[in-house]
This record gives sequence, C-alpha cells and structure tokens, in this order.
Amino acid sequence: MTEVNSQANAEVLILMGSASDWKHVRGAAEVLEGLGVSFEVHVSSAHRTPARTVDLVRSAEAGGCSVYICAAGMAAHLAGVVAAHTVRPVLGVPLPGGVLDGVDALLATVQMPGGIPVATFAVGSAGARNAAFFAAQVIAGERPEVGLALEDARRADGEKIAAADREINTEISTGRDS
Repeated sequence: MTEVNSQANAEVLILMGSASDWKHVRGAAEVLEGLGVSFEVHVSSAHRTPARTVDLVRSAEAGGCSVYICAAGMAAHLAGVVAAHTVRPVLGVPLPGGVLDGVDALLATVQMPGGIPVATFAVGSAGARNAAFFAAQVIAGERPEVGLALEDARRADGEKIAAADREINTEISTGRDS
C-alpha cells in the first residue's frame, strides 16, 4: 500500500475492511486530494476489529470529520457499523469478491434498518470515486472553494468528452474522404 494522506483534522474518514481493498479505494483518495478535501485512510474490520472501528469513528468525529466513506466486500457490514455510531453521513462502497462478486456486498450495504441510513454507491472503483465526489459535495456546503473545485472537475470532464467527440468525427470524416 502506498502512503496515504493523513490529516489531524480530516474532513473525510475512509475506512476499508481489508488492505487488499486499497486497489478499489485508491481512486477515492485521489479525487479528494484533487478537490482539496482532507482525509484519512484506515483499514478496520467490522467483524475482526469492531472496537478499533468504533474508536476510529469517535476519534475522527472529535477531530471534525464530516463524512465517512466505508468500503467492504462480501458481508459488507463496515458501513452499517459506522452508521450505528455516528449521525454524520456514511457512504457505503460495496466491493467485488466472493461468490456473487460484489452483489452480496451491494445488497448488504443497501439493506439498512430504518433510522441508520447508509448512502450506497456502485460496486468497486467507480463507486469509490463517486463516494468521494459526493463527500466533497457535502463538504462544499461549508467550504465554497470545494464547490468551485467540483465545478472545475465537471467542466474538465465535459471538455474531455467534447474533445473525444471531435476526434472521432474527424476520424470518420477523414475515413470517408479517402
């Protein structure tokens, strides 16, 4: 695992159930870093280290954490355990693996009891990145500069699409002229 951004007063706490989940979660850290949102990343298991998980949540909350991103596969109880210990937004990212390759984690993450919500994202890396964008949107309510960074990111994505469209149409028109 590479070095991660660790902040004393991180706005976002990213938790993953296993070190092997980092390959799916890394993109979330990259998104947050690119948008200027402080974060911490830790490995903690809802089942194997439940006390550590709760301690991380309490410590992050005392430090001013605004949003939690929890990524786990299979039973995927990490987001639910975190949600049970905070009233701040918890964003669940189900991860692929196991017999159902992430569908089990998706169902476990989305099926929370009333009053303990977890916002659930797509399975895998795309879900992790979207969770980071969503976390930044939450933080943008308090920090307008994060909102501006989000607008810039969307504009840049739109420019990439427009450039790809021009490239394909140039290729098509050049091919027709031959």
